[in-house]
Amino acid sequence: MRLDTATLKRIHPLAFPAMATGIVEPLISLTDTAMVGNIPVNAVESLAAAGIVSSFLGMLTWVLGQTQSSISSLVAQYVGKGKLEEIRTLPAQAIIISVGASFVLVALGLAFMEPVFRLLNATDSLIGFCVSYFKIRVWGVPLTLLTFSIFGTFRGLQNTLWPMAIALSGAVINAVADYFLVFGWGEWIPAMGLDGAGWASLFTQVIMALIAVVLLGAKTPIPLRWIGRPHPELKRLISMTLNLFVRSVALNTTLIISVRQATGLGPAAVGAHTIALNLWLFAAFLIDGYGTSANILGGKLLGQENYKTLWVLTRKCVYYGWGVAALLMLVGWLAYYPLGYLFSEDLPVLEAFWGVFWIVLIGMPINAVAFVLDALFKGLGEMKYLRNILLIASFGGFVPFVLLAQYMEWGLSGIWVGFIVWMGIRATALWLKYKAKFLPLAQIS
Repeated sequence: MRLDTATLKRIHPLAFPAMATGIVEPLISLTDTAMVGNIPVNAVESLAAAGIVSSFLGMLTWVLGQTQSSISSLVAQYVGKGKLEEIRTLPAQAIIISVGASFVLVALGLAFMEPVFRLLNATDSLIGFCVSYFKIRVWGVPLTLLTFSIFGTFRGLQNTLWPMAIALSGAVINAVADYFLVFGWGEWIPAMGLDGAGWASLFTQVIMALIAVVLLGAKTPIPLRWIGRPHPELKRLISMTLNLFVRSVALNTTLIISVRQATGLGPAAVGAHTIALNLWLFAAFLIDGYGTSANILGGKLLGQENYKTLWVLTRKCVYYGWGVAALLMLVGWLAYYPLGYLFSEDLPVLEAFWGVFWIVLIGMPINAVAFVLDALFKGLGEMKYLRNILLIASFGGFVPFVLLAQYMEWGLSGIWVGFIVWMGIRATALWLKYKAKFLPLAQIS
């Protein structure tokens, strides 16, 4: 089969909007971190609580948010086959099931929040901050899942512009709401501190969900209502989602363990870890713009059985991911110390952050390979393999290393070297699997 140069030319047009979309969620978290870290009273405790709660909520959202990837993969494959009409009722059915399940998790989260925060090593002085913030933020989980699932539908339709528009609108709204609700505005709006950041995030999630629903109905042939009997592909989609569900549990267990270990080192350490983790996630989603291109176009090319173009697409996306990683590393080194001051003025927090940020930076080239191939495998429907590799990397790599680091008293540095081990296992395993399966197909196509 001929090389599809027209598809390859779409890498950048799809990647750039996807980058803008991807960084919004961590950008919102970074905005919350920056605002909360500069609260005049109880700034360190508020920053630590924001980090603990955000990590837990991230787990809830990511665990259920895997429907987005499953929808995107199947829609893209049907687009490649030229049979979009056959799958138009599936996204709504998947979204309704996912959002419905999220309310069960919300109820469980509210019922067991204190034991969860204690499990994460939150001390008695932090529990009150965590509970107050969580009771507000948790209601954004169903809204975020609705928005992300609609994003998956747009991406399956080869459209990253609408998700970008929605996400950027959300970032602006959140930044403005954050400032006024956290610090107040004269006599008109009282300063609410940490709770203000929670209300700002919830308000933003409401607006983003409303815009997403309106655009889906106005700009696509995909209805957002249950039509007819369960779609024949619903069983396959649920299977894909369950594999990603298990994978996401492993992924978020890794992040939760990192927060727990950091919390055990004291408020300054968990504050520094919160800053570093949010920057790591920001970089991850930025690099993942090219992962989104690989995901969207890879699913389409698989549907067309054009393995030759698929191989070239993958290599290009990895190279471009390396380019983004190199740029981020350069910016990180040049702004090494000023970055810390954006999020906190507490010297112990800053010193702990500066002590590990270099580890965050040197791991980015490895992250680029892992993120691009991870997204590609989702587009190709290889959810079972992604599940298995994440389980191995998390419980055979990260967890043993972090326990060793704790025993050796390596502190926060041990946690972040553990992240490099974790990502290195993922990147290596994904590349070897991809090369073994698709290089022979590319050579004969």
